[in-house]
Amino acid sequence: MIKERYLTKHVIEDLSEKMVFVGGPRQVGKTTLAKELVAQHFGCTGYLNWDSRRDRKKIIQSQWPGDAELIVLDEIHKYKKWKSFLKGEYDTLKDRYRFLITGSARLDIYRKGGDSMMGRYHYYRLHPFSMAELLAKTTTPSVMQEIRIPSENNWELMEGLDKFGGFPEPLLKQNTRSLRRWHNEKNARLFREDIRDIELVRDLSSMQLLGDMLPERSGSLLSINSIREDLEISHRAASNRLNILESFYYCFRIYPYAGKTYRSLKKEAKLYLWDWSEVKDEAARFENCVGSHLIKLCHFLQDYEGYRTNVHYLRSIEKKEVDFLVTIDKKPWFAVEVKLTDTNVSRNLLYFKAKLGIPFSYQVVKPSGIDSFIDGVRVVSADRFFTGLI
Repeated sequence: MIKERYLTKHVIEDLSEKMVFVGGPRQVGKTTLAKELVAQHFGCTGYLNWDSRRDRKKIIQSQWPGDAELIVLDEIHKYKKWKSFLKGEYDTLKDRYRFLITGSARLDIYRKGGDSMMGRYHYYRLHPFSMAELLAKTTTPSVMQEIRIPSENNWELMEGLDKFGGFPEPLLKQNTRSLRRWHNEKNARLFREDIRDIELVRDLSSMQLLGDMLPERSGSLLSINSIREDLEISHRAASNRLNILESFYYCFRIYPYAGKTYRSLKKEAKLYLWDWSEVKDEAARFENCVGSHLIKLCHFLQDYEGYRTNVHYLRSIEKKEVDFLVTIDKKPWFAVEVKLTDTNVSRNLLYFKAKLGIPFSYQVVKPSGIDSFIDGVRVVSADRFFTGLI
C-alpha cells in the first residue's frame, strides 16, 4: 500500500496556477509522489523520464499525450537546455496541461541556459518520512508558537526511524542486511550516474572518498581544511565537492546563528546527512535524526507557507553550545538541545534561553515516556517531540 506523502495536497493545489518542481534525494519517493499520489487526481497523466532513451526523444520533440491533463517530467535537469525548453513549453501549453517536474538535484540551482523562469513555478523539497508523517498528522506547527506535543508514546516507530532512516524502502523492510545493500546501491548510483551526468568532476574517486568520510563527521564542525588535507586536494576543490554533494541532497549544513546583539565565535558549518541511517555512532545518528526533522519543518514553511525560516546552531566565546535554533525572519523561535539519555537540563540551553530571549526551549532525549518542564525548558522524548513537527 502506498502511503500518502505530506506534500501531495499542496502540490495538487499549486498545480492549478503554476508548474511545480519537486526536488529531493534519490529514492526518497519523488516518482511515487508524482505518478501515484498526485496523478490519481487527474484524468490522465503523461510520465516521461529523461533517463529513458525513448522518453528523451518524445521530450525533445514535444510529443505530449493528447488526452493528458498532467505532464510529469522526471530528471529533466540533466538536459543542458532544460530551463529554456520548459519555459517555452509552459508558456505555450499552460492552458492545456499541468506540468510537474521532479529531480534528484536542486532544480532551483541547476538553471542552465535561457531566460529566468521566475514566477512560473513553485518549488518543493521532498524529505524522507518523519514521525508526524508516518502517523499521518495533518496539522502544521504555528510559527512563533509553542510546539504542540501529544502525550502518546510511539517508541517502536521511533526505534525503526532512528535505525533505518526515513527513506521508504529500508524503512519498510527494517532489515539490516537490506539496509547495507541499499546504502551501497544508492551511493554508487549517486556518484557513478547522477553526479557524472551533470557535473564535470575529473576525479570521481575523491568525490566517493569524501562521501565515505562524511557520515563520521555528522554533527561536527566541518573543517574544509581538514577535508582538503585528507583528500590531498585544493581548498577550492574540497569546497566545490561539498557543494555538489549538498546540491544532490546527500548532506546539508547548518550555520551558527548571528543576531543583531549576538555573534558566534565560530563561523564553520555543522554537517548532517539526509539519510541519517548511514551514521554509525548512536549519539551522532540521533542528533542527525533530530536535525533532519527540524530542517524538514523549515523547508516546508519556506516552500509552502513562504516564511523566512532557518535552522542554526549556537556557540559562544566561552564555548557554550546548543545543537539547534530555529528562527523566523532571523528571530529565535525555539532552541533544541539533543541528549541520548540525560534529562538534567543543559546549562548551555538555559544560558542561551536567557541571553537571546528564546521563546521556547526543548531538550530532546531518546528514551520514550519522558515529558516535563524544568526551569522553563521542556525535557521530552523524541517520539513525542517529532510528532509535534511535520
